[in-house]
Amino acid sequence: MNLTLKVWRQKDTKAKGQMETYQVADISPDSSFLEMMDILNEKLINDGGDPVAFDHDCREGICGSCSMYINGEAHGPGKQITTCQLHMREFKNGETIYIEPWRAKAFPVIKDLVVDRGAFDRIMAAGGFVSVNTSGNTQDANAIPIPKADADKAFDAATCIGCGACVASCKNASAMLFVSAKVSQFALLPQGKVEAKERVLNMVQQMDDEGFGSCSNTGACEVECPKGISISNIARMNREYMGASFSADEQS
Repeated sequence: MNLTLKVWRQKDTKAKGQMETYQVADISPDSSFLEMMDILNEKLINDGGDPVAFDHDCREGICGSCSMYINGEAHGPGKQITTCQLHMREFKNGETIYIEPWRAKAFPVIKDLVVDRGAFDRIMAAGGFVSVNTSGNTQDANAIPIPKADADKAFDAATCIGCGACVASCKNASAMLFVSAKVSQFALLPQGKVEAKERVLNMVQQMDDEGFGSCSNTGACEVECPKGISISNIARMNREYMGASFSADEQS
């Protein structure tokens, strides 16, 4: 396959970026998108140029770091896959492909296609954990009966890999799907209910402080999520937040 690539190049956070055009030839349809990017970078290096910076790690669809906005879609045209799982057979020979970083105020561009997703880490630090002493006092996993329906919902929410595709897909750059998934995975289980009120209040507050927008209610986040996280989690988080806010008002 011979392809034209329109790639976003930006030296650093403060620099003004722009789209640069590159040509790649003899790309195998069985290559992954990241392998195609490797070929482009090898060509740039051999020509004495600066390779395109992009995030990647496991290349197995697990870590979510391969965050690219391809032809107007987070992670590209494939459904429920990450960029590293996208193969070149999804494109046509001679096609022009536009490759950009996540676009969000809370995800500043570090260089080229790499963005700083530290905002997600700070949201998790605000409440995405369970403060339980498990040292020497660990209960058997089956000691606490949990309805299967709740366990399944919690597991589905926990599959969120924090890639940020939901933010990139939302016209308001909202992180509601990510935060609601993390809230839900704890709110549905007994171990997480002890700190449930503080958790949702703190995580939502941190989300707002980071500069993410409000939910657009378009559902684009669910459509583009590589793990198929349901927007029903957003409704659950809203209920959790409402209840926690009323409790906080009563105590004050």
